Amino acid sequence: MNTLSLLTTPRPGVRLAALLPGLLLTGLLTWLALQLSEISGVAALGLGALTLAILAGIVAGNTFYPRLEAAAAPGVTFAKQRLLRLGIILYGFRLTFQQVASVGTTGWLIDFLTLSSTFLLACWLGRRVFKLDRDTTWLIGAGSSICGAAAVMATGPVTRADAGKSAIAVATVVLYGTLAIFVYPWLCHWLQAQGVPVSAQAFGIYTGSTVHEVAQVVAVGHAIGPEAENAAVIAKMMRVMMLAPFLLLLSGWLARQAPVAGGARVPVTVPWFALAFIGATMVNSLHLLPPHAVQALLALDNLLLAMAMAALGLTTRFSALKQAGVRPLLLGGLLFLWLMAGGAGINLLVNALLG
Repeated sequence: MNTLSLLTTPRPGVRLAALLPGLLLTGLLTWLALQLSEISGVAALGLGALTLAILAGIVAGNTFYPRLEAAAAPGVTFAKQRLLRLGIILYGFRLTFQQVASVGTTGWLIDFLTLSSTFLLACWLGRRVFKLDRDTTWLIGAGSSICGAAAVMATGPVTRADAGKSAIAVATVVLYGTLAIFVYPWLCHWLQAQGVPVSAQAFGIYTGSTVHEVAQVVAVGHAIGPEAENAAVIAKMMRVMMLAPFLLLLSGWLARQAPVAGGARVPVTVPWFALAFIGATMVNSLHLLPPHAVQALLALDNLLLAMAMAALGLTTRFSALKQAGVRPLLLGGLLFLWLMAGGAGINLLVNALLG
């Protein structure tokens, strides 16, 4: 059975007719999000289709969806799980290995140090300071250190976290990533007003290595200028490329920590969609597909990821977020501050050593 059939074939006993109500609902919310994302005022705020889709899903999930849940749940679950994996794979067509080479060793090292330090800090703060469960800690750490909501949703299947914990993590990283849209341009202009010699390219790399979502990185870079925007997007794309090896390493670590009866260890569960993600990036790097085909795949990817986010929003209950308390928000807030301050330190240190 090929990858596409694995993603799109319903589980045994679940007929296509059973999936339609949920898929139609997530599709409708996605259409609404895509329309809103085209409005110039909304786009200027950095609210991309994925963020808008989960917000629309949360509103629906806490208003009328409970009355439709019995009929729509199979399709919503399918969108949240299967369509998400296909969306993560197609995300690879946004990247090329040439982009990595264009930024060079400096950008790669900055991204690596920022990602690893942020995730390790999340593990320590979440478990030791805030006493959060492992899955919530890891999901918030992955979202903060790599690429926001998409990283949370990609990490969830590896850790086998339940939907409630994923929803809490997504809400947390979306909140602080949106805050970055307003804070970073102000910070850049303030530094320049103080006479600090900050180049547009350097601040762009700093933005790409520390801001959560791709859409938010674009919004920050656009507010500063074209040179900053280009550098920010490339640095961010390199950071996104680290998602696949991160998932592989996390899966291997989980296998080593989970012995089974008889002293044997659980074999490594390879997140095959992460490997397919790398394959898609390779295909795009070698230009094996014509540009119009790549554009079509990217449009499909945006649709699938938005449907997955809408599905997640539909299953997010304010009662669950309230029950989680302020600790996830505090963790996300401290990681946000680390990304700003610690990320700046990492950028300055690497540039001083390699620049």
